[in-house]
Amino acid sequence: MRNLLTGFFLMLLSLQLLVAADLVATKEESVTLEKDGSLQKQEQKEEGSLTLRSDNLKKQIIELNRDLFLLEEDLLHPASTRVAVYVSMDYGSFFRLEGVKLKLDGKLVVSFLYTDKDVQALKRGAIQPLYQGNIASGEHELVAFFTGISTYDRAYKRAVSMKFEKKEGEKSFEVQVVDDIATQQPQFIIKPWDA
Repeated sequence: MRNLLTGFFLMLLSLQLLVAADLVATKEESVTLEKDGSLQKQEQKEEGSLTLRSDNLKKQIIELNRDLFLLEEDLLHPASTRVAVYVSMDYGSFFRLEGVKLKLDGKLVVSFLYTDKDVQALKRGAIQPLYQGNIASGEHELVAFFTGISTYDRAYKRAVSMKFEKKEGEKSFEVQVVDDIATQQPQFIIKPWDA
């Protein structure tokens, strides 16, 4: 896989070098074409042509770079082994979120501390991608640990877990922080997304 990515990187680099060499060669051609008074007009025409060619080559490089990125994502995180976890939040009246730690099969895979801007975005309906990784098929356990401040300005820590079976294809989960008006406490829920 590393050899494939190295090959694509070298291909992209060589394309950029070809663009630079092409630009220099075109510039030299426009200077040596004529020595009389019409040299400036010819240079202006060549510069317009040169700009157009360079713009086309830049577009090709951008497209190749995008394709390389997509290929890299497919190689690093194939859909057959991919797992993704997202965080969402209700109004957050009973809980001020400060951090989340995520364990997968007993191993800490991600830890995230929230800024005020992050929390405000979640309260407005944003869904934060927390983790994306690969796991083998079979039984697994996902545990999310939440830290924050309760309604009464006390430190608040809670954990929620879910056991699941990973089959072929991508598996995604949404970890939700939801206000429970009846108990006036936050609820923490792990909800699987069906593909």
